[in-house]
Amino acid sequence: MKRFWKDVAVERAGDGWTVRLDGREVKTPARAALVVPTERLAEGIAEEWRGVEGEIDPRAMPLTGLANAAIDRVAPDRRTFAGGLARYAEADLACYRSEWPPELAERQSAAWDKLLAWGRRRYDVDFSTTSGLLHVPQPQANEVDTLNAFRLAGLSSLVSIGGSLIAALAVVEKAMSAEEAWAAVSIDERWQLEQWGADSEAEKVLENKRGDFMAAARFLELMDA
Repeated sequence: MKRFWKDVAVERAGDGWTVRLDGREVKTPARAALVVPTERLAEGIAEEWRGVEGEIDPRAMPLTGLANAAIDRVAPDRRTFAGGLARYAEADLACYRSEWPPELAERQSAAWDKLLAWGRRRYDVDFSTTSGLLHVPQPQANEVDTLNAFRLAGLSSLVSIGGSLIAALAVVEKAMSAEEAWAAVSIDERWQLEQWGADSEAEKVLENKRGDFMAAARFLELMDA
């Protein structure tokens, strides 16, 4: 779809905020009204629509995409979605370590031990680490069920990109910056690039993942009124 609008405005809509294009309310792919909880998030989405030149590129509009997901995919059955997301703790990246080479193992321990220590203090649960391939039982993160549909959508994106629910929760609760969390969850990929030398395709993939991770973190940040 090509740009057809001239004016983009943010307006109050009931208990939330919406974006209007030439006075018409933006809709989700399922044709629901795109109403978000905070004015800051609505303004962020509006900036994406203002920045469209020519055809719409969904990848250039991550905030809009996450809001769509929250409304169309998460909100209709929030409890089930939260339960599925909580189970990611059972295979959290930070719990599965390398034994070799020692340099990689040291990097993982330096970043991931700190992350798990925060999780233990915050949620009063214990995590088991392993260097084997077999599954090790871990506690479920039941606190995920307390999050609303929008925070769940942002959290889900962080988890699917980074592979760590604990790191994602640390970002949600502002115990760790998005940059710190990304540094922790991308250790293995950055290590591979260091060992094998410059690979433009691999570097591009990693940079795209980083961009998506940061967009999800910004989405969560804009949820704060």
